[in-house]
Amino acid sequence: MNRKVKAILYNFLGFAPFFLIIYFLVMEFTGLDGLFIPLTAFVVSTILAPKFQAVKYQGEEKIFMKWIFIKGVKEIK
Repeated sequence: MNRKVKAILYNFLGFAPFFLIIYFLVMEFTGLDGLFIPLTAFVVSTILAPKFQAVKYQGEEKIFMKWIFIKGVKEIK
């Protein structure tokens, strides 16, 4: 599988759990309604979810991850 496709899948798998949890928390514990519930969940999830990117590094394509809970950028095998 192409590393760029893997990075996209990792981004989705990192984003989706945050989005679902935050969506239900916002729906249950805030007074928001309508479009503001998924919009709030999207913004918060975008900030909290790890970011993956496939880049060419030293002649080969590698996947790197950056997350606010981990210092620096980590290489994913």
